[in-house]
Amino acid sequence: MKKSVKKTTEKYLTETRFKKFEGIFEQNMRSIARSFERIDGVLELITKELRAIHEDNKYFRQSISGLNSDGISYDRKIENLTVRVEKLEAKI
Repeated sequence: MKKSVKKTTEKYLTETRFKKFEGIFEQNMRSIARSFERIDGVLELITKELRAIHEDNKYFRQSISGLNSDGISYDRKIENLTVRVEKLEAKI
């Protein structure tokens, strides 16, 4: 079923045509407003998730930094013990 476009011979916008267009315009504006409300809800959810991920990463970095410094200090202790064992073996 094809829609046909009616050609009007009226050159000016009459009050009845204005009310018709006004109603269509208002319906479209309400539809756009509902779309923005849905998008706003999604954006809030995305923002919450990003904040949660940021906090998790922050906690992870804090946890790892402690392990990294512990690992470096343990490596120094092992190196020191290795040198001491080598010196003791050299004396024997």
